[in-house]
Amino acid sequence: MQPDSIFLSKEDENEIVAAIQLAEKNTSGEIRVHIEQTTSKVPFDRALEVFYELKMNETQLQNGVLIYLASADKQFVICGDKGINEVVATDFWDSTKEIMAAQFKQGNFKQGLIDGITQAGEQLKTYFPWQADDTNELSNEISKG
Repeated sequence: MQPDSIFLSKEDENEIVAAIQLAEKNTSGEIRVHIEQTTSKVPFDRALEVFYELKMNETQLQNGVLIYLASADKQFVICGDKGINEVVATDFWDSTKEIMAAQFKQGNFKQGLIDGITQAGEQLKTYFPWQADDTNELSNEISKG
């Protein structure tokens, strides 16, 4: 049994991937979700490690966003690349984190992730609107640790 299957079915995962695809239709930003059961590291440090493992730092506009979730630890991090951090306010992701945390506290992991992805896409399109020549630079599949 996969560690993340405790709270996400294959159908849930498909809905999350569909939310990523939808969110990315309006932005050149790239959104990824990484789920693992636990980490021995500080969650933000582990999220950064995963960010680089997934080569999210290699997007053309440096506008990748990773939503990292350590399910058993009940920890999550939203990690944006340099291109995003250079143009947004320091509290840019706070509202997204709050929306996700509210769903997670109720045990709604799928909906929390979908809401976070949707919100991230909405925020990204302000600074990184979709262009006619945009390509999907990163996989939309959920990665797992």
